[in-house]
Amino acid sequence: MDNITHSLVGALIGQAGLKRKTGLAMPALIVGANLPDVDAACFLWLDGVEHLGFRRGITHGPIAWVLLPLVLAGLLYAFDRWQAKRGTRPEGRLPVRFGWLYALAFIGCLTHPALDWLNVYGIRLLEPFSSQWFYGDTLFIIDVWLWALLGFATWFSLRRERRGGEWRRPARIAIAVALGYIGLNGAISASHGWHSASPLSDSAKTISSPLPVLSFARDELSGKVNDWHYLDGSAEAWVPIVPDEMRCAWPDTVLLRRSNRDLDAFLFWSRAPFAERAPDGSVLIRDARFYHPRARDRFSVALPDVRCESLPVSVRAEEAGRS
Repeated sequence: MDNITHSLVGALIGQAGLKRKTGLAMPALIVGANLPDVDAACFLWLDGVEHLGFRRGITHGPIAWVLLPLVLAGLLYAFDRWQAKRGTRPEGRLPVRFGWLYALAFIGCLTHPALDWLNVYGIRLLEPFSSQWFYGDTLFIIDVWLWALLGFATWFSLRRERRGGEWRRPARIAIAVALGYIGLNGAISASHGWHSASPLSDSAKTISSPLPVLSFARDELSGKVNDWHYLDGSAEAWVPIVPDEMRCAWPDTVLLRRSNRDLDAFLFWSRAPFAERAPDGSVLIRDARFYHPRARDRFSVALPDVRCESLPVSVRAEEAGRS
């Protein structure tokens, strides 16, 4: 999920009552909820789309869950001691307890992979012990309704606190509603998977991709490598993700990956890869999950030295028959 959502979750957990456990509890929760995204620093040394094969991996796995909160707790504890020595420590701050700082940073950090798992992008939850990708297919990566719920509840709780009212209850109710909202969306995705199972082939995968804003709607994708279709609701038929004239035969990626780091990273990350004809007649490797104008350049790899070979007529006829 996006970092606004991660931050609001950390803040709301604090407003549910945990921020009274120690001084600097809110920074521990909010920063902790964003900690795994330190892997975004990879943009400083990785080119092209190599970041796709790096992000949501080692910093989102079990070792990071333990070590990153420890580093954060240590920094916050040292900051409190530093302010005390300089005489700038706020008088109203609660005593800082390292054990609680670590516990809250740990809780905040755990919410991050839990939320990231919810979308179709994927996360390697067990890295470095396993590089398997996991997908929740439950929420779009930015959910404006979750923003509204979490943001309003945090504001309302803080407002009540300033006025001396009961401020924990609104936050706790909002957390329960958010969990219910996530659970409902998970059930919708599962239901779509059961009722729109693809007739394309026994080996086809089906992906229910949540839409932005229309959070209860789904884009249905089905297929396998270089053979992806979407469910056209109006025609009640599975349609190829790209027209026949734009499709290419799948190139020898085993050999190409050895010399093309972008391609190797992309195929490691990709869940629904296919080959498309570029304007110059070469090959573009894309992912069906992100095949729309705003994402095409970010989620694709160009193979300028590989010519697009049209799919054999027999293959196109077979796919048409399945559709």
